Amino acid sequence: MKKVTSTVLLSIFCLIVKAQGIQEFEPNDEWLAQIEKIAPTEPTVKNVGKKRILVFSKATGFYHWTIPHNIEMLKILAKKSKAFEIHVGYDIQKFEKKSLKEYDAVIFNNCNPSGPDRDLFADLLRQNTSLSDTEIKNKAPEYEANMMNYVKKGGGLMILHGAITVQNNSLEFSKMTGGSFDYHPKQQEMHLKEVDANHPLVRAFKGKGLTHIDEPYFFKNAYFDYNFRPLLYIEVDQLEDVRKAVSNNINYVSWIKRYGKGRVFYSSPSHNAQSLENPELLQFFLDGLQYVVGDLECDDSPITQ
Repeated sequence: MKKVTSTVLLSIFCLIVKAQGIQEFEPNDEWLAQIEKIAPTEPTVKNVGKKRILVFSKATGFYHWTIPHNIEMLKILAKKSKAFEIHVGYDIQKFEKKSLKEYDAVIFNNCNPSGPDRDLFADLLRQNTSLSDTEIKNKAPEYEANMMNYVKKGGGLMILHGAITVQNNSLEFSKMTGGSFDYHPKQQEMHLKEVDANHPLVRAFKGKGLTHIDEPYFFKNAYFDYNFRPLLYIEVDQLEDVRKAVSNNINYVSWIKRYGKGRVFYSSPSHNAQSLENPELLQFFLDGLQYVVGDLECDDSPITQ
C-alpha cells in the first residue's frame, strides 16, 4: 500500500512539474537553434573591439542544471552581437590578480558554494590544492580581495541567479554585490515588473515585465541598504509559500550598482532554462552585459540617495 501511495504521489509530482514546464533537459541542437533565432542580432550600443568575458561556471555546492544552458546562451549573444569573447573558467587560478586583468568583466554563472560557510574561494582551494584547512582559511580571503579589487578598479561583474551566494557570509562582498541570499519559496509562476519602464536596462520588456516560472529569491545583509538602482521586482503578496514576514511588499530581484570604478549587474531570473526562451530576457542579459563593461551608460545611482 505504501509503495502504491508513493508511486501515485511521484506521478502527481511529475505531472505538476511537466505542467509548469520546468522539467530539466540538455542544451540540445534544437534548443540552441531556438535561442539563436530569438537572440538579439546586434548590441544596443555599438562598441569598438570585442570585450573579453570570463564566465565562471564551477559550482562547489548546489548545482543548477541551467549552468551549461547559460554558457551556450552567452556564447550565442556574443556571436550575434559581435561585441564579446566568451571564456569559460572553472578553477581557482582564474581569480589570481594577473588572470583577472585579462578580462573586461566576470560573469558568475550559478557558481554556488557549499554550506554552511558559502565561501566559493575556500571550496575551490579544497578541491584544487593540498592546502590544510588552516592554510585555506588564510588564503581564501586573498581571492575574495582580488575579486573585489578587480571590480573596484573598473572591472565588470554580472551575477546570474544563485551566484549571489558566492561569498554569502561576507558582509563586505555583500556590499559589493548589493545583497546576500536569504531563502526562496517554492518555484512558481510570477510576474516580474519593471521599477522604471523607461530605464535603458529594462526597455526590452516594453513595460509588460516578464511572467515565468522561477524561484522567488529573498535577500539579506547589504540588500537592505538599498545601495543599488533596482530594475525588476515582484510583489510579495502575490507569492505562495512566503516564510518570513516582510516590511516591504516590493521585493527587488534585479539591480545594477557601482562599486568603485566598476559596475555590477544582478539578475535573479532565472532558475530554469525555459525562461531563456523569452527574447526579452535575452535582450535584458545582453544589455546588462553591455552595462558592466561600460558600453551602456545609464542611471545607476542608488535609491537611497
